Amino acid sequence: MERIICLVIGYMFGCFLTGELVARQRTGESAARLGTGNPGMANLSHELGLRWGLLVLLGDILKTALACLAAWLLFGAALGRLALLWACLGAVLGHNFPFWQRFRGGKGVAVTCAGLILYSPLWGTAACLTGLGVTVITGWLPLGAAVIPTVFLPLSILFHSWEAGALTLALTVLMVSRHYHGLGRILRGEEPRKFRPNQSK
Repeated sequence: MERIICLVIGYMFGCFLTGELVARQRTGESAARLGTGNPGMANLSHELGLRWGLLVLLGDILKTALACLAAWLLFGAALGRLALLWACLGAVLGHNFPFWQRFRGGKGVAVTCAGLILYSPLWGTAACLTGLGVTVITGWLPLGAAVIPTVFLPLSILFHSWEAGALTLALTVLMVSRHYHGLGRILRGEEPRKFRPNQSK
């Protein structure tokens, strides 16, 4: 039961889409009508400018931290650090599939990164830096995003537990599924190699 409650706590926090708030404040329109329609940092940086994209990033990190903190305070004694990872999974589900947006949300990259780092500062940071490195080297955002939980998966099993590995596997499936089309474009040679924020907007 503790695990389910942590998942629900994460989901409710995750349903707060910072990108949607910023988009409506700046343009009066939903983030779904801007650029790719994704309420994440990359899209809103491109459409509104880098500083607004960074604000979205900050909000997504903050909501994940609050979800993890709430789960830890309530169930840390029973679950240990796994409470953080259950809340992280819930936050990703809420961000990707918010009920109030007809389950149409973002891709969960920032939320996943924040949750992994909070759960395992060393290996979470290593996985995120690996994903960032792949993005910088290849210029492909979908590939870098998919690499992050994929790299963390064996580390979570080796240095934490099989339950952590199962939760990370769920995060990996979510990440790959949300970037499925982008990964397909990479295979077809159609995905743009670089993301250039439009700082003039």
